[in-house]
Amino acid sequence: MQMRTDLAIEAKELVGDEIPGVEQKEEKEGDMKITVTKITGEGAARLLNKSKGTYVTIELPSLSDNIKHTDKRVPKIGKIIKELLPVNGLILVVGLGNRNITPDSLGPETAEKVLATRHISGEIAKSTGLDQLRPVAVIKTGVTGETGIETAEMILSIVKRIKPTAVITIDALASKSLSRLGCTIQITDTGISPGAGVGNSRAAINYDTLGVPVVAIGIPTVVDAATLAIDIMNVKSEVQACEIAKEVTPKGNKMVVTPGEIDLLCSRGAKLLALGLNCALQDKFSLEEIMEFV
Repeated sequence: MQMRTDLAIEAKELVGDEIPGVEQKEEKEGDMKITVTKITGEGAARLLNKSKGTYVTIELPSLSDNIKHTDKRVPKIGKIIKELLPVNGLILVVGLGNRNITPDSLGPETAEKVLATRHISGEIAKSTGLDQLRPVAVIKTGVTGETGIETAEMILSIVKRIKPTAVITIDALASKSLSRLGCTIQITDTGISPGAGVGNSRAAINYDTLGVPVVAIGIPTVVDAATLAIDIMNVKSEVQACEIAKEVTPKGNKMVVTPGEIDLLCSRGAKLLALGLNCALQDKFSLEEIMEFV
């Protein structure tokens, strides 16, 4: 049985230290540990069950603490996001997930706080001193169960219409460990498959499906119950792992575990991500100036 995780750093931990086709380096920035994992080989991609590309994992203290625009972590997060984006052009920011389900609300909550600027142009922009704003469009897609539309189809139709140079998606992720919930950020240039973390994968959102680069950003908010049990018991045997999975998924029902303070973690995680995104997208302005626009 394969343990479910959306985090590349955990996928590598499950396989081992030395993997041909995988490069990894770490650095410290204040109270953040930043790990850059690059998957360059096809064999490594299959082994880790991850697409080839760059995965930046930021581990930090619990996001249950209040987040302010003066937080020193914001510029660093913004810099990491900016390095994965084209220098110029319109960016489409997409909040994925269901606003009414707390562990899945990270995407919509973040999108609500990102500065949309595509409509600010021409003489209005010049006369107000906002002609240096980068054009940004922001949408919240909802989920297929609500809309009847595949998320990837919705995004593709908008991409064809407004022609952004890149798409940024924000979504809740799944981890294999409780210790990473609400205190880990993953930023990758490989795109995302919405719902994969809870075993409900939809059509992929990536360069192949949209025709433009896709940067996916997420924070793990759930752990698959079977994966958690196997991780806690440190099970190595495939047979034993399958038996445990059957015991914790009665009648085949899939279950996930989430922290009791998940509403706080999602709210403050969304604020940190939005500040980082605004910092990355509007680098001609200070964060204090951006806060006045939002």
